[in-house]
Amino acid sequence: MGNSDQSYAVCNHCTYKLVAIAYKREPWFRLFREPLKLGMRWLAWVHHIDAKEYRVRTPGCYQCIRFYKTALFKRSASFRWLHDRVNPIFNKLIARIVTADERKRAKTYADAASRGELNPEEVAEWMKDLKATL
Repeated sequence: MGNSDQSYAVCNHCTYKLVAIAYKREPWFRLFREPLKLGMRWLAWVHHIDAKEYRVRTPGCYQCIRFYKTALFKRSASFRWLHDRVNPIFNKLIARIVTADERKRAKTYADAASRGELNPEEVAEWMKDLKATL
């Protein structure tokens, strides 16, 4: 995707927040997720994907790993194959660690962030303490 081809990033849920909650509650979850994240970053490098290419309406979302995932779906058959096998496990673990209410709030936040409807105070409150956790 070149600069003239930029589109706004869209997200279905704030994985960043869900993962931060999971890391706090179940430290072992980091051992599961970090290799996956490293693998996505490596594949993004191989496929010349730059998360900066995605325009965001909410500054807190800038360079989110979600954008690597979105781009990898478009460009990498190996990523799609791996995702089909690993993502169901990831989702089950998140569902066991993070409450349904927290998942619902993460979806609501992501929808509003994708539309650019959040003010800086709402973003700051949502992102509070996330950088230290991740």
